[in-house]
Amino acid sequence: MTGRNQSTISEFLLLGLPIPSEHQNLFYALFLAMYLTTILGNILIIIVICLDSHLHTPMYLFLSNLSFSDLCFSSVTIPKLLQNMQSKVPSIPYAGCLTQMYFFLFFGDLESFLLVAMAYDRYVAICFPLHYPTIMSPKLCLSLVVLCWVLTTFHALLHTLLMARLSFCVDNVIPHFFCDMSALLKLACSNTHVNELVIFIMGGLVVIIPFLLIIVSYARIFSSILKVPSSHGIHKALSTCGSHISVVSLFYGAIIGLYLCPSTNNSTVKETIMALMYTVVTPMLNPFIYSLRNRDMKRVLCRKKIPLCF
Repeated sequence: MTGRNQSTISEFLLLGLPIPSEHQNLFYALFLAMYLTTILGNILIIIVICLDSHLHTPMYLFLSNLSFSDLCFSSVTIPKLLQNMQSKVPSIPYAGCLTQMYFFLFFGDLESFLLVAMAYDRYVAICFPLHYPTIMSPKLCLSLVVLCWVLTTFHALLHTLLMARLSFCVDNVIPHFFCDMSALLKLACSNTHVNELVIFIMGGLVVIIPFLLIIVSYARIFSSILKVPSSHGIHKALSTCGSHISVVSLFYGAIIGLYLCPSTNNSTVKETIMALMYTVVTPMLNPFIYSLRNRDMKRVLCRKKIPLCF
């Protein structure tokens, strides 16, 4: 990388989304509506869980944390995207870029770990219903939530500190709508081997292993159901796990499509679209999934005549 000029970078330029200028206002209104829907939907889920004592259970403790994570996850990138869509110079300060990267990793990892905790909760509820109150004690549930937050803090901080030690070239244009870690590494003039090695190792720990744990949990659940086959048992399992399976499919489906199914053509456009899926679309849909496919949430929302119940 010696052939590239080095300089002290004070800011980066975010290219944003590949949208024609004549359609900018239309997409601005669309993303603004989606962001407001995400904020209102997830806040509503949190408020309902806090106010209704019947929802003070392990599953809804995890769900309230997931809603908070979704709310923050979208807030890390979308406000800046909306600001840059109306700006002639879509820039972000160097410190702001690293801060955005930290919180993007933090809340993305937090969602991954919380989905594992929710899968374990469903596994215990279906496979060991009589021992559920004993196993999923308040102490264990609180410990799982704290562990999720601690692990994500460590992982996000590790990558941010490793990124902060790099020097960057005069080329400060990021072909993305936020400070994506891989895009920043491509702009670095210093050696990035350590960063890439840590990404490879930690990526398996925070993405692959949680996904496999969720798969194993549901394999055990369906194995338990098939041992005593009945339409009532299958219906109960689907009603209990349906919402979680939908959220897992949305979240990991976008990640798998982006990182495990690479394409040679229009890779930048594909990365941007897939990133929109798990930063904008998934957090927006989660409140609807949990309100429409969850009997307890539907009961509370309909009783209080809240619009999400339809």
